[in-house]
Amino acid sequence: MDPRRVRALNPVGLKSGPVVYWMSRDQRADDNWALLFSQEQALKQSAPLLVVFCLVPDFLNATLRQYSFMIHGLRGVEQRLRQQRIPFYLITGEPRRAIPEFVNHYRAGLLITDFDPLRLKRQWQAALADRLNISFLEVDAHNIVPAWVASTKAEYGAYTLRPKLLRALPGFLTDFPPLTEHSIAPPEDRAEIDWPQVLSKLPIDRQVQEVTWLKPGAPAAHQVWEDFLQHRLSDYDRNRNDPNRGGQSNLSPYLHFGQISAQRLALETEARAPEGRSKAAFLEELIVRRELADNFCLYNPHYDAVAGFPDWAQKTLMAHQDDPREYLYSLEEFETGQTHDDLWNAAQQEMVNTGKMHGYLRMYWAKKILEWTESVDQALKIAIYLNDKYELDGRDPNGYTGIAWSLGGVHDRAWPERPIFGKIRYMSYNGCKTKFDVKSYISKQLAA
Repeated sequence: MDPRRVRALNPVGLKSGPVVYWMSRDQRADDNWALLFSQEQALKQSAPLLVVFCLVPDFLNATLRQYSFMIHGLRGVEQRLRQQRIPFYLITGEPRRAIPEFVNHYRAGLLITDFDPLRLKRQWQAALADRLNISFLEVDAHNIVPAWVASTKAEYGAYTLRPKLLRALPGFLTDFPPLTEHSIAPPEDRAEIDWPQVLSKLPIDRQVQEVTWLKPGAPAAHQVWEDFLQHRLSDYDRNRNDPNRGGQSNLSPYLHFGQISAQRLALETEARAPEGRSKAAFLEELIVRRELADNFCLYNPHYDAVAGFPDWAQKTLMAHQDDPREYLYSLEEFETGQTHDDLWNAAQQEMVNTGKMHGYLRMYWAKKILEWTESVDQALKIAIYLNDKYELDGRDPNGYTGIAWSLGGVHDRAWPERPIFGKIRYMSYNGCKTKFDVKSYISKQLAA
């Protein structure tokens, strides 16, 4: 593994004792650089390797829908790790307290975690780095090119990040070594996890129901990937922006929870997909756009606020702050899909029912919230609230970046000025009608 994928979070040196991998963003046993690095360090020291996941109730507006998908995936992780004689521990609580307690209990000599650019995750890491008296390392197992290697600053857009990624890719887009059976026995005090009870006892919002159309976990993720690779990738460029054609990969929930590796997908795409526009378009989304979202959240502390928009966007939105709105809706009216726009209502219903909204419609959906609220601040809060509550892949850099692009011109340019939006890119109902069969989409959602 390229050593640039690892960085220290505190200045403490390595000590003897078990190596603990605090799994967080990358919830898989295979194709996981953070886990592979943890095992490598443990074997070098002839030490046990322990994998711990800290379950945090009420995490950024997540509901039963997201917790269920995640916990069922984690159960598979435990089973896979057991095959390699690596124990998996599930603890609950605030990581700033729970992780040090775990580390101290097992007298660990090294703590390793996976990279996450979100503010709350970084706050947890910073607090731990100050409290721990053992070395604390971070591994970017989510991006193909580690975020801090790809760029050291917030990029203006895909056009500035893309050449940096392309230069670095040859050194990082390499195959994974296998996870091996761990030869050093773990501690014997691990209690069995009562998985059926984990979800039932968790104090979370249970109003948003679990999804049934998509199965959680790494095996299911690879099945979804194989189906897309064999049957839809060849027409991806032509079909991806039409919500009636089922042209998207449906991989975003698995990528969000780290149940499948983006690097594995890129390797298999390069090896198995025919050359052409569809292959290039998919790799652009998988690598450039995903890593651009991580770049935005890593280097812009206001990624979920109007202050995170570029200056030109803030100025133009403020200039049109008092423009009259033909329609104004409350959060409840948005959430229940009670607007005058049947396409917007259908998109909202798709998200509420399935935990996923087609990518093209997510842009339209967000922009209309801006058009039908009193301020951009209000629109941003509503869009993030609904996205994070209902989407399986909510609370993700892609979601925050997509909303910031839609409402605040992030990674975009200024467009011809118009009411309410100012110079922010506009999308309309009639414009959607030129892209796909709007009536067919609405009928499908009403029938669901």
